[in-house]
Amino acid sequence: MTTSLTTSPDPRLARVCAAGIVPVVVLDQAEQATGLAQALLDGGLPVAEVTFRTAAAPAAIALLAARGDLTVGAGTVLTPQQVDQAAQSGAQFVVSPGLSRAVVERCGELGLLCLPGAVTATEVQAGLELGLSTLKFFPAASSGGPAALRGLAGPFGGVRFVPTGGITLANLADYLALPNVAAVGGSWMVPRNALAAGDFERIRQLTAAAVQAAAQARTDRP
Repeated sequence: MTTSLTTSPDPRLARVCAAGIVPVVVLDQAEQATGLAQALLDGGLPVAEVTFRTAAAPAAIALLAARGDLTVGAGTVLTPQQVDQAAQSGAQFVVSPGLSRAVVERCGELGLLCLPGAVTATEVQAGLELGLSTLKFFPAASSGGPAALRGLAGPFGGVRFVPTGGITLANLADYLALPNVAAVGGSWMVPRNALAAGDFERIRQLTAAAVQAAAQARTDRP
């Protein structure tokens, strides 16, 4: 079974991409999720992608999802078993670094929005064959950045991307200026050391600056 984003607009995708930024969060302790959530919301960003890079991820996702005021996803999902964990924790979307048919199909079976990674024409075509029209572009900076995305826009006019990897406040406008970029992903507004220190005010400030920059970039889009 495949999941399709082409037949009708997915409201979860619309929420994920609304602000133009998806914060990629690594939490070492689930308890950090409470302060993180408030910092993101106060900064104007009601979305979070919590990566499965630590053991705390499932519990953190559950805490965030239970609030009801955030669109919460699981990132760095590599296996169908992790898709199951994400779903059980309350995740609304799943992000993978690469394109795995098994992961995409399991997301489809569970009704989860899936954003797998793709950087080549072959991978984009494989995503289209699985019914996907929005894909993660990862690692963005080392895979050609905005120039590569402009190149993919020609043959894949109906595909949108969420580039992640090497994106910062300084270069996010270069990506958001492209019509085929739905949003960008990054971790600069949620630094791991700030989370560890409980410095949620810093996260709020970084988030607010990122949201403002993204809004300006979209206003300036040709």
